[in-house]
Amino acid sequence: MNTPFLSAHSAAALISQQGLGHCLRGMRHAIAHDFKRWEQFEKSARLASHSAQGVIEIMPISDRQTYGFKYVNGHPNNHRHELPTVMAFGVLADVKTGLPVFISELTLVTALRTAATSVLAASHLVKPGSRSMALIGNGAQSEFQAVAFHEALGIDRFYLYDTDLSATERLTRHLNELGFHVTRCKSVAQAVARADVITTGTASKTRANVLTMDMLRPGVHINAIGGDCPGKTELHPDVLRNARVCVEYEPQTRIEGEIQQMPSDFPVIQLWEVLTGFALGRTDADQITVFDSVGFALEDFSALRYMHQLAQDHGELEYLSLIPELPDPKNLYGLLTQLEAA
Repeated sequence: MNTPFLSAHSAAALISQQGLGHCLRGMRHAIAHDFKRWEQFEKSARLASHSAQGVIEIMPISDRQTYGFKYVNGHPNNHRHELPTVMAFGVLADVKTGLPVFISELTLVTALRTAATSVLAASHLVKPGSRSMALIGNGAQSEFQAVAFHEALGIDRFYLYDTDLSATERLTRHLNELGFHVTRCKSVAQAVARADVITTGTASKTRANVLTMDMLRPGVHINAIGGDCPGKTELHPDVLRNARVCVEYEPQTRIEGEIQQMPSDFPVIQLWEVLTGFALGRTDADQITVFDSVGFALEDFSALRYMHQLAQDHGELEYLSLIPELPDPKNLYGLLTQLEAA
């Protein structure tokens, strides 16, 4: 009855041993596999509890054989408490019995799954020959985005901007260590001026216009990952009006994504449609494309499955005494009397 568990320390050790690029690639394939069986999943938007300080969410999904959920928060000011902005854990359970079969940290793994999903979408949306990226917002997700786009698409030149200079200094140091070409910029406009791909990952929970149409070149791809809750956006509406927009799960993105500022009939394509050939990604070289990514439970389901298998293969699983073992499953009270007798 002991439940397999992957701790934060073990997850970090496993990813370090296997290599970040290797794990991002494996996770990307797992996510693509599950998106291609889209119709097999019972889907719903996440359940969110908002406060002035941030949000706490539960993200459930099931393929009718395995049920999964993620607990995750988003608190932009957590650095003041020496805590991560995002903290998460996840569970997989057997649908037939309800028995939890895997529990894992997802703070680190969420960063990988977000980057893996970003580059999965980008592989169908970027202009061929793209080699440079602007990273607007240099927080905890930015290194993972850089490594994912380099590993999958050959992006090796990065233009960085953040209002927090220390964040940009940290990211510059890490990307230099990886051998990437890095330019620190003084404004968003300067950072995006020569970029083929733009990733926006700002933390402030506001209706912002981080990108406006006058900043953008024809053919640019925007990987919009920062707007992920009601009342938080990064793109001016004109950017969306002039772009081909791809989303993960339309009912959720209409509430939380960049398209929350658009009419309910604003046209979008869904990632599963692109991956299965139901819809085209980019349709011409000069087209502006946007991946309006808010994070969807299917991605966490895929990431949990991938990490479970990886940890199992490499002996990194621990075990929790989470569910009581009962000689008589109907006699829960007996657990107390057993302890008293002992």
